[in-house]
Amino acid sequence: MRVNRSLVAGWSVLALTGAIVASVPSWAGIAESVHNLGTTGTGPSSNGGARNQFSGTAEICVFCHTPHGGDSSVSVPLWNRKINSSSAYTTYDQLGTSTFDAQVAPVGSVSIGCLSCHDGSIALDALLNEPGSGAVNPGFSAGNWSGADIVNSGELKPGIVQNLGIDLTNDHPIGMQYAGGGISASAPQLPQGDTTDPDFAPVLYKVRDGRFLWWVDKDWRTGGDAQRTKTDVVLYTRDASNGYAGQSQQEPFVECASCHDPHTTENPTFLRISNTDTPSGLCLTCHVK
Repeated sequence: MRVNRSLVAGWSVLALTGAIVASVPSWAGIAESVHNLGTTGTGPSSNGGARNQFSGTAEICVFCHTPHGGDSSVSVPLWNRKINSSSAYTTYDQLGTSTFDAQVAPVGSVSIGCLSCHDGSIALDALLNEPGSGAVNPGFSAGNWSGADIVNSGELKPGIVQNLGIDLTNDHPIGMQYAGGGISASAPQLPQGDTTDPDFAPVLYKVRDGRFLWWVDKDWRTGGDAQRTKTDVVLYTRDASNGYAGQSQQEPFVECASCHDPHTTENPTFLRISNTDTPSGLCLTCHVK
């Protein structure tokens, strides 16, 4: 992971697990995005109208990250949010769709971090540590929530795109083997068409400290650049150590943050690749159709 060392102390928690990022653009992106829920946020909510904000802090990162005491069960740096059990969710594979040919791990990895806001059952202020120095969260007593998408105290309105619910059967699969499986530590890179499901793009990979890092280069059809960046589709490595029971080999999985980068303002809904600059550009990066 490439990190600007001058910013490590304050801002390294902004990097997604496994993503290769540049710290300064990440800082600017999150501050200007709707994920900045503090008083320094500007602009409307994602759905228009008043921005979703908490009046009690100007901190930006605290709504997701904490420098100490984060939840180490979540594959996101220093996670500061309470999470649901993986068994709380109904996932796409439970529809029994005949074309779905991947194995699925329990909801976890980076996705369970995303869902700790976006499943709608956990309030935005359900933090492990509240803003301030070493304060354990007492329910955010010193401030109020407001915004077009907020009901009660920091809860997302039902029926909006940010509130996915715990029934994920109508959402893109997460926790699924990329390309139906077949890619693993022993076969880390297969040509397009040689994976279990041939209708998927090939992957690139690197190994860092024994951990495989896989991704789909957004420009793979024209050769790509052999570097994993925030604007490629990032795949998340899972095995028995992080919820993929019985699997000793590392494999690449599709998770929420494969398609969404929570620290960017580049594209609507935090997409890593625009679906409008090139029609369905993000979808067609992975799906060979």
